[in-house]
Amino acid sequence: MPAAAQLASKPGAVVTTPHVRAELVAHAPNGVSPGAPVWVGLQITHQPEWHTYWKNAGDSGLPTELNWTLPAGVAAGEIAWPVPKKIPIGNLANYGYEGTVLLPVPLEVSSNFKPPLALGTGASGLDIRLKATWLVCRKECIPEEGEFTLALPLQGSTALHKAEFDAAQAAQPQPLDKPGTVEVSGNNLQVRLEGLPAAAQGKTLGFFPETPELIRTAAVSGKDWTQSWQGGTWTATLPLADQRSASPTTLPLVVTLAEGDRQPGQPVAWRTEAPVSGTWPTTAPRAEVSPALQAALAANAANAAAAPAPPADLPAQPAGTFVVALLGAVLGGLLLNLMPCVFPILAIKVLGFARQAGNRSAHRTAGLAYTGGVMLSFLALGGAMLALRAAGAQLGWGFQLQSPAVVAALAALFTLIGLNLAGVFEFGRAAPLSVCSAQAKHPIANDFLSGVLAVVIASPCTAPFMGVSLGFAIGLPAAQALLLFAALGLGLALPYLVAGFVPAIARLLPKPGPWMNTLRRLLAFPMFATVAWLVWVLGQQSGIDGAGTLLALLVCMAAIVWALTLRGRARLVIATVLVAFTAVLTAAIGRNVLQTVEPAKLASSSNAGQRWQPWSAERVVELTGAGQPVFIDFTAAWCVTCQYNKKATLADADVLADFDGKKVAMLRADWTRRDPAITAALTSLGRSGVPLYVLQAPGKPPVVLTEILGKDEVRAALAAL
Repeated sequence: MPAAAQLASKPGAVVTTPHVRAELVAHAPNGVSPGAPVWVGLQITHQPEWHTYWKNAGDSGLPTELNWTLPAGVAAGEIAWPVPKKIPIGNLANYGYEGTVLLPVPLEVSSNFKPPLALGTGASGLDIRLKATWLVCRKECIPEEGEFTLALPLQGSTALHKAEFDAAQAAQPQPLDKPGTVEVSGNNLQVRLEGLPAAAQGKTLGFFPETPELIRTAAVSGKDWTQSWQGGTWTATLPLADQRSASPTTLPLVVTLAEGDRQPGQPVAWRTEAPVSGTWPTTAPRAEVSPALQAALAANAANAAAAPAPPADLPAQPAGTFVVALLGAVLGGLLLNLMPCVFPILAIKVLGFARQAGNRSAHRTAGLAYTGGVMLSFLALGGAMLALRAAGAQLGWGFQLQSPAVVAALAALFTLIGLNLAGVFEFGRAAPLSVCSAQAKHPIANDFLSGVLAVVIASPCTAPFMGVSLGFAIGLPAAQALLLFAALGLGLALPYLVAGFVPAIARLLPKPGPWMNTLRRLLAFPMFATVAWLVWVLGQQSGIDGAGTLLALLVCMAAIVWALTLRGRARLVIATVLVAFTAVLTAAIGRNVLQTVEPAKLASSSNAGQRWQPWSAERVVELTGAGQPVFIDFTAAWCVTCQYNKKATLADADVLADFDGKKVAMLRADWTRRDPAITAALTSLGRSGVPLYVLQAPGKPPVVLTEILGKDEVRAALAAL
């Protein structure tokens, strides 16, 4: 059988998705040996209207990535990118490929390569493994990946895909003999190229910079940028991007003939690396970003789930800027004490403070232990979020509550706390004696754990100044980011810490007495209210079956705790029966708690009768492109501040009338469960958590409103439209 036919029949070389057919192909005209030309590549055949991306994706998107696993002595080169095409999408433009494209990669076979010994069937070959990731888009974008294997015969020619590799070679840009020049002139680039062949002279050329986010990609030749010929010299003036992210000293670029001007067998594009002269203008701050670029950022949110992790060596911020951020973090943590989700823990701490009346040493120790628990918990949560983001996960503040398992565990914890406060059980009767004695001997541990619990309860809340600080932390080196999280913790613990060291505050509390037992039982009800809220959150994540299952299991747990307070044989028998029943019930329906249920659609995007529409990057692009203002509510069921703002401000009749009067489209981005697209959109706006409210109008910079949303603030922002 010919080598090419063996190659074609090898399994594992093709991956098919609803949007593309991807195949690992190879071309080795002289076999596999040191110095012989060997090419491999990923051939992608797109469904109609779908596309993938070039090395510079343009306004949105991500280039295809190829990760090779090869035997010792064989190394893969870089992708030899074929010439892309410009793909307009609304008021944006991307660089990529439609139809069928082959991304060829040269293999270098060194003299150290030792072919494997023939086994079994006597077949031997070069084993090639590839893991590829690509982003395929139409109006929506889908991150996809595939794993491919191929055994390339060592002897004989492998030429089954010769035509495809020849076509890919013909689509390569040819190097120019002269590098050309690029000059920065105000907000434009002046490009000058010499040495282009006679077949290109006088023609309108396409321009593709390899550096992303440099020029205004969607600019139209003859309107937003110009080009001309002076003899054999081509010049062009191109507008810089509104939010430029690079200021290169050398610009790699490709110029291409229009498809109608291309001749078979003749070069279609040319590449050079031109030195850049002139002074780059200062980039605009985010508040000045144009609506077109904001639409691009929104479109990029759907793609950023597959984006590579940010570099570990992020630049440190100037000392003055960082000090201001630290002060803002302390203030944000301090204001967090005024959020309703933190009240139950603060009340419990006041109760414990009153019990230690007159004992200044105990007050100081308890304050330090509580502060330590708060700050270490903030550091642990912040460190986990930063580490997971560095590993490629799209996470933000409150990420732990996006897990149904964590929500269910917290509901169980607060149920136990509520039962204890209500007097249903005491640790002295429900727990082993050794545990109770340890609790009595180490009260510092109790204060430390109450600090941990305070952070657990506070994490669904976002106070003023917190959103900016947390968003700022994501772009900092790890050490500075963790200092910001520690500052947030210090702010949260500060009132109790000060109370421990200022006797005047302690004297303001009433003396211990029977009132403490009444207050303790009263505090059980905020805990039960927290449980009810957590069950509701779980219902948003796992559906009504998940919420019902959690309620049933919580009732069983409460019954087991009650049984453990009994004495004698009744305790053993009843507790054993209840534990067995709970185990059977958990095995039967427990999976309902962890199930994933598709979120209910708030409204169809085509149904104008519904006020709120579900957020999507595509919807934002569509609306802003049509000239309609957009208000985006980034929210989550577990975010207490979000729910308060919905009821107190966003449901107000006057506010809604102003939205209607300005014909503002209202979109809701529900972050109750993990959603990489929403996470990326938050990050692009400099935030890492919810709530976040954005009002975006055509022709004006976007307005980011405060976390505690006021009616007057919203109406003033709408009036400014």
